[in-house]
Amino acid sequence: MCIGSTIGKCAVAATRLATNQQINAIVPSTEFVGEFVYYAVAAVASRVRALAGEQAVPIVNKGQFASTTIVVPKDRGEQEEIARTLSDADALIESLEQLLAKKRQLKQGAMQELLTGKNRLPGFGGAWTTRTLGEMFAFSGGLSASREQLSAEGIAYLHYGDIHLGTSTLLDLDAQHASVPKLDVPASEVPRKAWLDDGDVVFVDASEDDEGTSKHVVVRNVLARPFVAGLHTIVAKAKGADLDKEFRRYCFQSAAVKAQFKFFAVGTKVSGVSKGNIGKITLAFPSIEEQSAIATVLSALDTELEALEARLAKARALKQGMAQALLTGRIRLAPFGEQPSAAPPG
Repeated sequence: MCIGSTIGKCAVAATRLATNQQINAIVPSTEFVGEFVYYAVAAVASRVRALAGEQAVPIVNKGQFASTTIVVPKDRGEQEEIARTLSDADALIESLEQLLAKKRQLKQGAMQELLTGKNRLPGFGGAWTTRTLGEMFAFSGGLSASREQLSAEGIAYLHYGDIHLGTSTLLDLDAQHASVPKLDVPASEVPRKAWLDDGDVVFVDASEDDEGTSKHVVVRNVLARPFVAGLHTIVAKAKGADLDKEFRRYCFQSAAVKAQFKFFAVGTKVSGVSKGNIGKITLAFPSIEEQSAIATVLSALDTELEALEARLAKARALKQGMAQALLTGRIRLAPFGEQPSAAPPG
């Protein structure tokens, strides 16, 4: 691709095909292995993007692209072996991505079954209670501060953007304190009632789409460290003990609750939910004992997902390191040993 935001992206044709404008096709001669050339060009994608310069519509012309050099071993056998090695790494990454997607679907299915009472865990029965969030929580706004005011020192600060970007509904401050942004003000200047306590739920009050209006995190702060939520957040502090703290990580993710967030969301380009409207949302929940059991099941699934995500991240990093080593000739596969030569991709 040689135009727009996708400059440098490349792929291998799996069948006969034609392309439209601003796609530069490389047809390797008999000296070069097509799959090796694919990996070599992918490795220099940043250099291709840099050729576009600063312009309204970034574009790389055919001449500029053809002048880009890649490092190529002379032996086709070495090219084939490098391509095979990187292809195997890609296959592992793809298999992990597919397994992760399957596990995420299984977790979503389990949540919708367990969080609605459609499927009950062994030993539990009886009717569930339905109450509004306003009956169970007191709501307040966050402390206003911009990204520019944040640093590595001061009070731990929860930015609404980090809630949007996060994949977990749990923020364990005791474990994540070092990586959480800080607001460089003395703790004495922040009222104690503004601190986030263990079990507090922090919702975003603005999103670019309706789906994001229900984004939230549950705070784990057993050590009671100074911690505040920022602009565009709504802090929910429990009035009583209706909901198990671990159950709170999951109960707002049911389809029924998300649908209510979407219903109350207002806005055009940006959707928002007010403190008053969040209070109107209803939640059905079982006994504390069943809540705890449900949270244990779902937490185990989360642990499995986190382990898979870590394996996937490791596989991607390993493949990137292999590509950087093999495609520059820094590391040679046996039995190859001569230094590779440089050649333009065209």
